[in-house]
Amino acid sequence: MFSYIIRRLLQLIPVFFGSTLLIFALVFLMPGDPIAALFGDKPPAPALLEAIRAQYHLDEPFLVQYYYYILGVFQGDMGTTFSGQSVNEVLARTLPITGRLAIMAIGIEFLLAIVIGTFSALRKGKLFDNGALVVSLVFLSMPIFVVAFLAQYFLAIKLGWFRATVGGQNDWGDLWLPAIVLGLSLFATSMRLMRGSVLDTLNQDWVRTAYSKGLSRGRVIPVHVLRNSLIPVITNSATNFGVLLVGATVTEFIFNIPGVGNTLFHATLKHEGPTIVSFVTVFVIIYVLVNLLVDLLYGLLDPRIRYVS
Repeated sequence: MFSYIIRRLLQLIPVFFGSTLLIFALVFLMPGDPIAALFGDKPPAPALLEAIRAQYHLDEPFLVQYYYYILGVFQGDMGTTFSGQSVNEVLARTLPITGRLAIMAIGIEFLLAIVIGTFSALRKGKLFDNGALVVSLVFLSMPIFVVAFLAQYFLAIKLGWFRATVGGQNDWGDLWLPAIVLGLSLFATSMRLMRGSVLDTLNQDWVRTAYSKGLSRGRVIPVHVLRNSLIPVITNSATNFGVLLVGATVTEFIFNIPGVGNTLFHATLKHEGPTIVSFVTVFVIIYVLVNLLVDLLYGLLDPRIRYVS
């Protein structure tokens, strides 16, 4: 297993350079002059524009700009925003907020998927199963901003169970409503995967053998069925975690969460290359590490899985 982990970690090297080069190229090819856009309708003196461009190496060719960026990354400096802030500080301030939101949303999605998916499989074709299918299709078809506005209006404004917006107060308790919104928008796919996996596991020989040995249903379902049915759901949840780190922009905007999504959105509008590339690079590394952790978890869930170096 150790050699497998080392080999997977070495894969981060081409992924790192490939993702940073690609994102840096996309930012470089974006139309417009980001420095001139900072001054709006009142352009400054040409000498000032040239000085600012030189400060951010925007007057250099693409490969030279990329070289300066990579050199700074290896020195622990991810660059500076156009407002003069260190990208390191911005990332350290926003990533924990979005990380908490993603963890809570994945937890809600995972719990709903396991509970509803398992009960749907055990009651295949009955009222609960059909009702769960309808509910999952409703949440799957509704855009995230619709779910967010409905939750904000009914659960926060009408019932007063949560705060309508988060703002600067962004501890675990203040993130429950946006986490519920994200969890509900994601659980449908995982729930259907869990249902199908449980149905498939119920027809396996070892489950029939367990029943033939006299084991009760309360023992067979959680020990023999659930454990071997979790792999598809865990895989989907790991994918969703990476999506949430970047894709929670709409939810963060609606609930006024000062997280990664909001910051990345505004950085894109300003063409802040170092901010965009640094954020995406960190997300790529986190995504690869999360998927490595999930791969290692497979062996604990299913002893038949072996790691080949």
